[in-house]
Amino acid sequence: MTTAGRLVAVVLPPNEGFSPEAAGAISLIIQRLGATPSAFRAVVLGSPLRYPPFPEPSFQPVRAPIWLPGSRGSRYAWAVTRALRRLAPELIEVHNRPRLALHLAEQFPGTPVALFLHNDPQGMRGMASPAQRASLRYLARVLVVSPYVRDRLMDGVPGRWAAEPVVVPNPVDLAATPAPLPPEQREHLILFAGRLVPEKGASTFVAACAQALPSLPGWRAEVIGARRLRPGADRDGYAAGVRQAAQAAGVHASGHQPHGAVLHAMSRAAIVAVPSVWPEPFGLTALEAMAGGAALVCSAQGNLPALVGDAAVLVPPGDAAALAAALMALAEDAPRRAALGRAGVARAAGFDVTIAAEALDRVRAGILGLQSFEPPAG
Repeated sequence: MTTAGRLVAVVLPPNEGFSPEAAGAISLIIQRLGATPSAFRAVVLGSPLRYPPFPEPSFQPVRAPIWLPGSRGSRYAWAVTRALRRLAPELIEVHNRPRLALHLAEQFPGTPVALFLHNDPQGMRGMASPAQRASLRYLARVLVVSPYVRDRLMDGVPGRWAAEPVVVPNPVDLAATPAPLPPEQREHLILFAGRLVPEKGASTFVAACAQALPSLPGWRAEVIGARRLRPGADRDGYAAGVRQAAQAAGVHASGHQPHGAVLHAMSRAAIVAVPSVWPEPFGLTALEAMAGGAALVCSAQGNLPALVGDAAVLVPPGDAAALAAALMALAEDAPRRAALGRAGVARAAGFDVTIAAEALDRVRAGILGLQSFEPPAG
């Protein structure tokens, strides 16, 4: 349980859910951090939900009137501003929306506003150029999930910042992670879990399995995920194409699953693949696969190589033949799978949520000038 303390308003992106039934990576991270003992009390602000929210931290929906003119983003900013005036927090943390953070800093000049970046800022609206990204130096602090995101933020930005961006890695909640099955009890299952969008490489995974499975009697493959992070029909053309190709390749496509079910699948699968085509800014799925004890295969780009170290097999992004070869080699080498599983569990221990929560508390304390701050006992 969280402990009472200084109030921090945590602002979600407008399209981010905050529910066990429909949780994206950002909401999972906020939930894990907010449910960990802290010297601060978090209240999460976000768009109204389709499903019940996480039990903690506290969630408050913000809703803009339908008559309000402007874009969805401007209406959301209006609703968030209104809610913040009622809350009067000591610190405002905006996740993954630089322009919203800058707007709120103007609206609340007496309250520090921090920005938490989960993705490459060069792909965000209004942040493509170094001069645009340099405007973020006027925020109270910028936090990033990985050195990769920090490097992309600072690429070409002139001068020094009064407070340099700080890395607070995405955490995994080891206490809530299903206990990994020992290698000899794990299913002969090759698993993909993620959104069915081109950048996550689901089509590469299915193509690789189509090549590998005929040579692997007794093995099966599964795709967990849909285009949208919620139950229901998924009519996107790419997602439909992945499902059709999976059916032809003998790969089971189970659709969207609650995050808890995904973690259980990782804890029993022999191999998990993270074949991302885009440069992953962090790689939360890879971290969760390591925590689950699976032998991991992932793309060699973005933050993934730094995240996994020697606890995974790296393959070129988008190369189905290379992925198939790696899957076949691991499927036929039980000692190698066991060694990778052990290495992954050991590496994931360094990303436990208790470590990340303490790091975040120290950043918050620094922003608020709490020189005598001491983190709470776990």
